[in-house]
Amino acid sequence: MLSYIDSNPGDFGELIELTISDKQPYSWRATWLLWSCMKKNDARVLPFVSAIVKRLPKCKDGHQRNLINILLKMEVDEEDEGLLFDVCVDIWLDIKKQSSVRIKAFEVIVGLAKRYPELNHEVEALTDKRFVEPLSAGIKKSFSRMVGECFL
Repeated sequence: MLSYIDSNPGDFGELIELTISDKQPYSWRATWLLWSCMKKNDARVLPFVSAIVKRLPKCKDGHQRNLINILLKMEVDEEDEGLLFDVCVDIWLDIKKQSSVRIKAFEVIVGLAKRYPELNHEVEALTDKRFVEPLSAGIKKSFSRMVGECFL
């Protein structure tokens, strides 16, 4: 699939459209493919960042995780950062979600807190043990590292 996209750059736009659509299971697979073949701050993805942020709360775990992976590679406009923060907090607080999607959401939260230190108090509240205990052992290590970086 990666070599196909490399060989057919004209299909990149269709890949993005499928990524933000609700044609499962193809949409979440397209999201993984897009994340795998895009560059950091990819100019081809930039016009769709806002749509990706808006699509994020409507997706299931695997699709959300890959959408967040895409957003972590992109610079998100200030207008979309508030919604992105709120959506990621909602994902983080939902302890029934997969650990892998929750930690990706927390990664966005920490990144925004680094950019806006006034969010540190809110991030600190999100580190309560009731949100951390349901995480898998490996994800807890990633969580501890992120929290350490955030509050150093």
